[in-house]
Amino acid sequence: MFVMELTYTAPVERVDAALAAHVAWLDELYADGTVIASGRKNPRDGGIILAVGDDRAAIEKIAASDPFVTAGVCEYRITEFIATKTAPELAGYRQQLPA
Repeated sequence: MFVMELTYTAPVERVDAALAAHVAWLDELYADGTVIASGRKNPRDGGIILAVGDDRAAIEKIAASDPFVTAGVCEYRITEFIATKTAPELAGYRQQLPA
């Protein structure tokens, strides 16, 4: 599992100009099961996306395709973690530690 942390690198007015395309991009990732949660940071200086996957390179490629990235208004910090404990509703996402 991955925490994809966005940090805005441009004024919020430029971020807002790319917001509709970013939301459409997220909708596609929700539809294919890659993203399970997302939202703005508070204060609004970026956002967080919780993504499912086993391949960091694939997640990095997804981040690079974000309209916010292609518009030059954000950068990503990606953190991989092993979700060994979850809420019951997320049990399908639980992972085992490597041997």
